[in-house]
Amino acid sequence: MLQHPPVFLLPTMITTPHRQCVDRRGESEESGDDEGKKKGLNGESEPQQPALPEKEESPVDMDTITLDPEEEDVDLVHCRIGKIEGLEILKKAKTISLRQNLIKQIENLESLSGLRELDLYDNQIYKLENLQALTEMEVLDVSFNVLRKIEGLERLTRLRKLFLLHNKISRIDNVGHLSNLEMLELGSNRIRVIENLDALSQLDSLFLGTNKITRLQNLDGLHNLTVLSIQSNRITKMEGLQSLVNLRELYLSHNGIEVIEGLENNKKLTTLDVAANRIKKIENISHLTELQEFWMNDNQIENWGDLDELKNARGLETVYLERNPLQKDPQYRRKIMLALPSVRQIDATFIRF
Repeated sequence: MLQHPPVFLLPTMITTPHRQCVDRRGESEESGDDEGKKKGLNGESEPQQPALPEKEESPVDMDTITLDPEEEDVDLVHCRIGKIEGLEILKKAKTISLRQNLIKQIENLESLSGLRELDLYDNQIYKLENLQALTEMEVLDVSFNVLRKIEGLERLTRLRKLFLLHNKISRIDNVGHLSNLEMLELGSNRIRVIENLDALSQLDSLFLGTNKITRLQNLDGLHNLTVLSIQSNRITKMEGLQSLVNLRELYLSHNGIEVIEGLENNKKLTTLDVAANRIKKIENISHLTELQEFWMNDNQIENWGDLDELKNARGLETVYLERNPLQKDPQYRRKIMLALPSVRQIDATFIRF
């Protein structure tokens, strides 16, 4: 069971054999929603010490790297590669990981038509381009780069998972043709509006945390969505969720929401995260009988009677209510246990029997 609120800017995907060229540096940056962990209760970021200047790495020539033509899972993580070249011999490759290199341009992939997964996480890529030959591609990760637009995916109609976490993308665009897409990760960008997703009828998981979104809208076509994460944005009202009848996990922490509402049709919810908002009352969720986890910490709840809203959730196991006025009660944990006998974890602590 989790002991801290979940972070849903997912670390991404491709799993290749661990034959790295050199020792990894460790994670280059933290994921976007982790910024919430560094913020005080007033939302201000904690001051950070200036980083010491790092010695700039020099790219290596691909001629110095040995490639196996028979390899299907190619791992070129942190090899200081500056240019994609010389991969033509990898005719059998199904997955290629080029994480944590010095690549600035996507190029020279035309011969890899059978590639299923391409991982370019943590490079210096500024444009999605030269991908048209990769028509078998199912998973693409270009997170932690410097992309400004979603583009160049016209031929990648088999894509199931697209990760563009932590770039400089300002608009959701040019994804309507990706009819097989199941997961879309756009966290830690500069997006202001949820738009152009109507055609993604197979989408199962949508991650938009740490953007600049002010309104929940344009989600009506996502009937198969089960996970929606819009943490750390500028949402003030719970709305636009009525068509998401299969939604199971909803993450709306670190916004400006004042009222729990608009969940009438979301009866399959098992996880509801509205932590770190401005909510004064637990209400309008008595119909969520399948709820298992309820995250309500860092709000303004002060009435013990509000817990009655959760009594119909017979399988409720985890409740977070810390840093609400309720917590000042000396019998805080005992009262939660009496009101919600199915609960096995209160805040970060498991209940001992």
